[in-house]
Formats: sequence, structure tokens, C-alpha cells
Amino acid sequence: MRFSHVAIARAVSRIAGPGKAWGMSHLLAIYLQDHHAGSSVGVALARRAAGANRGNDYGEELAAIAAEIDEDRRALERVMKALDVEPARLKDGAARVAEKAGRLKRNGTWLSYSPLSRLVEIEGLETAVGGKQALWDTLAAVLDEPPAGVDFAALAERAAGQRERLEALSRRAAREAFVPTS
Repeated sequence: MRFSHVAIARAVSRIAGPGKAWGMSHLLAIYLQDHHAGSSVGVALARRAAGANRGNDYGEELAAIAAEIDEDRRALERVMKALDVEPARLKDGAARVAEKAGRLKRNGTWLSYSPLSRLVEIEGLETAVGGKQALWDTLAAVLDEPPAGVDFAALAERAAGQRERLEALSRRAAREAFVPTS
């Protein structure tokens, strides 16, 4: 099923009231584009964290989460396509530049990956996954019917599971970064 701006406007009109629908559908398009830009950052960060931790106790779990985050971005792209919303290239590009600039943070070493790098990356992923969970909940609340092949409840549940796994990794990474071993 394909949703046009008109279909979005009708759905939003039922929620927001007559006369507000077109502006709301435009806002929904911006919202989706913003989340798409954020998902670009999330995928890049997840892949970087997984790659930097390949071969250690974090690598396998981070790689699995990175693959899921990439699948979730593809689900968002299916929603956007069904609603005739194109990704905003400028937003996506700016988000990727910001993610790359974030790599310049020293984290206690100049050239190598530090325990603080791991912690900061995992915490960044926790934040991103929380935003993604909110996205799925919001779309479930405002769209009468999800596009074919998209299950907002399942996506929100998967995000909650990702967040739990990341929180466990974050606690472990914090202990390794800040608690001296004897």
C-alpha cells in the first residue's frame, strides 16, 4: 500500500482536526528525513564500534547490533518510500560529516582505540536506539496502517532489546574504563 501526502493529510486530519493536515504531513516528512539522517549516523557508528572491537568480548554483540540497526534503517526507507518522502541529502551528508568529526575526540590516546572510546561509542548507540524506538512508537500512533512489510510494534520491541543489550555492554565498558584492576 502506498501512502501519498494526501493520505497522510487525511490521517493527520482525523487526529489534528481539519485545516491542520497539510502542515502536519509536511512536518511528518521532515520528521522522517531527520530520523533518516540520524539512522545514517547510527549505522556508521555501529559499524565503527563493531569493527574496532572485532576479536574481543564486545565485537560479536556489536556486529549483531550493527546488522540490526542497518535493517532498521532499511525499514525506515520502506516507510519513507511508501509515504513518498525522499531522504534529505543535505541532512544525511551533514549527519555523516558530524559522525566523522566525532571520531576526532581523543579519549585519552592520540592514535589508538581506548576503553573510553568504546564506552562513548556504546553510549552513543544507546541514545540513537532510544530515538529509533521513539520513531517506531510515534509512527504507530499517527499512521492508521503501516506500509506493507513494516511492523512498528516489532521494530519498537527490537529497539528495546537492542537498548538492553547496549546498556549491559555500557556497564561493562564503564567498569573496564574507570575501575582499576589489581
